[in-house]
Amino acid sequence: MALTYRAVALALLGLVPVAVWPHGDTVRWWWVAMLVLIGLDVLLAASPRGLTLTREGPAQVRLGESTATSVLVTNGGGRRVRGAIRDAWPPSAGTGSARHTLDVPAGERARFTTAMHPTRRGDRAAHRVTVRSTGPLGLAARQRSFEVPGQLRTLHPFPARKHLPSRLAVLRQLDGRAALRTRGQGTEFDSLRDYVEGDDVRSIDWRATARRQHLVVRTWQPEQHRRIVIVVDTSRTSAGRVDDSPRLDAAMDAALLLTALAGHARDRVQVLAGDRVVRARVAGADRAKLLHDTISTLAPVEARLIEADWGLLATEIQRLGTQRALVVLLTPLESSAIEQGLVPVLPSLSAHHRVVVASVADPAVGRMRRARTTVAEVYDAAAAERTTALRRRTAAVLASLGVDVLDEPPDLLPIRLADHYLMLKRQGLL
Repeated sequence: MALTYRAVALALLGLVPVAVWPHGDTVRWWWVAMLVLIGLDVLLAASPRGLTLTREGPAQVRLGESTATSVLVTNGGGRRVRGAIRDAWPPSAGTGSARHTLDVPAGERARFTTAMHPTRRGDRAAHRVTVRSTGPLGLAARQRSFEVPGQLRTLHPFPARKHLPSRLAVLRQLDGRAALRTRGQGTEFDSLRDYVEGDDVRSIDWRATARRQHLVVRTWQPEQHRRIVIVVDTSRTSAGRVDDSPRLDAAMDAALLLTALAGHARDRVQVLAGDRVVRARVAGADRAKLLHDTISTLAPVEARLIEADWGLLATEIQRLGTQRALVVLLTPLESSAIEQGLVPVLPSLSAHHRVVVASVADPAVGRMRRARTTVAEVYDAAAAERTTALRRRTAAVLASLGVDVLDEPPDLLPIRLADHYLMLKRQGLL
């Protein structure tokens, strides 16, 4: 049972007779009258037990977009149900006003739609749907909560998607779908053509020349079906916020752009996300589904306040295959975490694979280094300089182990990583 604002107003109205007849019996009789009216109202209210609730709604939405979920209420009882209904979701689901006026005649069905604008990436589960059936006097209501399962997966917004067309144009030139062909060691043979002045004599195919009785050269294209392994660090260092969003989200943005680009290049992409355990794993040769599967699988992954076990992650990389691969480690360039956890396992990784460490830099550190007007800003600048020096030292240690290091702000990291991948393909280093 639940009381409405009318019951409160009725209780306050009792101050009038108490003021006119200031006696204890007046108060008692007024309370008796109130209880009788409230009890009568509850008895006359339709029971919510006769209602059947089902849910309809989208399974997923991209962060920043709006959607809606609907609850279908079927009145299987013999009385009209009036009152209110509330569809409860976590605050980050962005439901706003989830209360609706309920009025369902007997034997009929009504739909109640709640608008949603999620504010965080990940899975959001519906809590309960509460139905409040008020009586004819509006003083009290019968209330019941129903378990109506529902889940909304909020996908990563993938803001780096806007850079994909320009990188695909470069890729089309590299793989020969445009007029350009490349030659060089480490690329795949494409076709034969007649020799023209200016061609590298080292590309002459002497067997074909002997058959055709004129000079013939080989043309080449960048390697295809290379292995790309992307590892997203979900440990405590990825939980730090950069420009009001976790480092993990920026790392995912870079991983998604590289996944889309490498998928179009017909390379075999495998994505891991983990810390002490593997939180997500994506692999597939179908490039049409690869990006969608990666976005959907990484959506519920959150950073954990634990240290990364790089030994375990390196073992998982080796289990994916023995073929040489481009291994991209998306992890913050924090000196203590890198030097104690990652550096010991890098020699074995770099001996079999080409390793790239991509880190999200904090633009606030650069702003602190430049602002030196007040005494407080000078101290902040000194701290920022020390942080920058530590990151540069860590990057130098990684470079000495044969690792390529990218340390860029969140909006630039996806672009730099994609350009680095294209550079490696152009030079035949994959």
